[in-house]
Formats: sequence, structure tokens, C-alpha cells
Amino acid sequence: MVLLKGFEIEMYTGTPQGEIVGLSDKIVASLDGFVREPDSRNVEYITQPLSNYENLLCALLRPRRELRAYLQNLGNYTLIPGSTLSLGGSDRFFRSDRTNPYHDYIENTYHTKVVTASVHINVGISDPEILMRACRLIRLEAPLFLALSASSPFLDGQATGYHSSRWAVFPQTPNNVPLFTSHTDHIQWVESQIAAGTMQNVRHLWTSVRPNGDRRPHDLNRLELRICDLVTDPIALLAIAALLEARLLQLIENPDLDPLTQSSFSPSELLSLTAKNEVAAATASLDAELIHWQDGRTIVARDWIAEIYQEVWAIAKQHGFSCFLSPLQKILRAGNEAQQWLQLHAVGVDTQRVLTQAIIATEEREIELENKLCSPVV
Repeated sequence: MVLLKGFEIEMYTGTPQGEIVGLSDKIVASLDGFVREPDSRNVEYITQPLSNYENLLCALLRPRRELRAYLQNLGNYTLIPGSTLSLGGSDRFFRSDRTNPYHDYIENTYHTKVVTASVHINVGISDPEILMRACRLIRLEAPLFLALSASSPFLDGQATGYHSSRWAVFPQTPNNVPLFTSHTDHIQWVESQIAAGTMQNVRHLWTSVRPNGDRRPHDLNRLELRICDLVTDPIALLAIAALLEARLLQLIENPDLDPLTQSSFSPSELLSLTAKNEVAAATASLDAELIHWQDGRTIVARDWIAEIYQEVWAIAKQHGFSCFLSPLQKILRAGNEAQQWLQLHAVGVDTQRVLTQAIIATEEREIELENKLCSPVV
């Protein structure tokens, strides 16, 4: 058994010099498969749920190649890596749809804290009770996925002190989202939040992980991991997704893998330590010192990821996707995108130069992968 997987990819558009420019209204009107965000400076595309990683790779690449061709027709525009407004622009909101009342609420409540680019990874789990157990486990381990994906060390032209400035500022809401003990518990909680106005709608649940489905909260069929910064390299992103899938397959095979029964902490203590771990991972990513949910030991994020990697390698191999998991070792060894950018910054490369180099490298990587593994977009 392998699981269905899909991605929601948010990316900024702008100039080769790194200036972010809002073009989503034009993109959404002209290209199928793209959807607008409340701010026009980023745009989202969603891949269809697929089980095969080779097909997922092409599903990630093709919309971006199509989008790049369209941007070139509009002018000298490109796609910009990173998950924050790295070189500037966080002082104002650029609305993509002034007629949308939910966008009114988002702009007025959160301002540009939500103008970020990210990757949401969706993995199919149809049994709602297994899904709730999966959400409990992955919520406690979500800081590890943030550590692997961090790509937002800059905001408004400055190094912020975070590897993921996005997750440092992103408004998680509502406050105090519990570890749901059952599907019924989840339904009752969501309905009470909407009745109280702390959630505007069923989508207004912004945590690191949430159960998702076509008629939330009643009909659920997938886990959505929302904590990851934008990972521009498709091979790196597939490795992160492979780690998530292998961990979920391990959980499906082992019903005892549940923080509610396998931890020395109470549920409220688990939420408290996870909040601390998220801050630590946003600050230092792979070098962050985290608190392990099982026994409270302190462990560096890189080492914890390596432990899970060793646990799930055989599962990935058994299910035929270990070759897509193995690039994780390169991220652990060489660092994530934020760490690589900060290394350049530390030796005197200014933020704009770091970003313009990353813009070029991102497109070159797409072309390389497309030529090797996917038929080019006509």
C-alpha cells in the first residue's frame, strides 16, 4: 500500500532582481489550475493526488514551467524563492480580490503576516480515526518538517534571526487547538469554534497540521501538513514528502504509535512542548534543540530526523519509494535553503544578491529536471 499525495504550492512572482510584484489576478484569469491568495503577490497551484513519485515530480514541474512561460509574455517576470517578502513590501497589503469579504477579514485581522509562500503536503488517509491519530503524531513532529524546509531567513532586506521568518510571524489560529481524541471530538470542537466566531469558516483552522476533506469537519480523507516553508527544489520536496508518507505508513501498521498513549506527558504538556519546539525550529531549523515528545529528552532536530529516517527506511524500500527518501540525507548534510542563504550572507553577500542567485538556480534546476525526467511543456 502506498498513499495518495498532493501539494499546494504558493509562490511569489516578480522581477529577476527579486522585487515581488502582484500578478495573480492576471495569472488566474489566463491559466487553468492556479488560484489566487488574498494578496496578489503570490499565487497557488495544486497538484492532483497521485501515488507515484515520478508522476508527482512532473506534476510539480509542469505548472511552474507553464507559469514561467506566461510570466515572460507579461514582461521580464519570474518566480521568486523564499517564504517571506525577503527584500521588502511587508508594510502594505495588495488585495487580489476586493469583493471577497473573507479577504477583508484576513487583511484587517492579520495584515501582511499571512503574505507568505509555503508548501502544504496532503496525504490520503480515509479512516477518520487513523487520520486523527496521524494528526496527533505529525503535529508533535511537525517542527522536524519545518526544520527540513526552512527558507525564509530574510524580511524587508534584513536577516531576522530566524531560519523560518514565515512560521515565526504566521498567525496560528484559533488559540489552543487540542490534540483531537477522536473524529467526533474534532467535529464538536470545529462547530463550537464557528459558533463562537473564533473560526470564520471550516478553512479558518491555521495550525501546523489539520485533517482535511471535501466536507469538513464531517467528511475527511487526508492529513494536511501546513508548516513547511516553500521548498523550490522538487527533489528535496519529494524527499520531505517521502519521510512524511513513510512515517504515516509506520503509524498505520503500528496502532501503538500514538502520543496519547506513548508519551510521559499529558496532552496539555504535549501542546506546550510542541509550541516551544516550533519556535526553536523556526529559529535554528536543523540545528534547533528540541524536546522529544515521548520522554522529554533534548535532541537536535537533525539527529531526531536521522533517527526517524533509520526507522522508516525499510518501510519506504518495501513500498518502492526509498530512492525518493534518500535525498533527505543531502539536506541533513548540506543544510536547508535558509541555512545555505545565511552562509552566503555571513561572508558578505547582501540579501538581494543571495536572492537573485537563488532565482537563477531555481529555474536552472527546473530545466535540468524537466529535461531529464519529464517531457517539456509545449
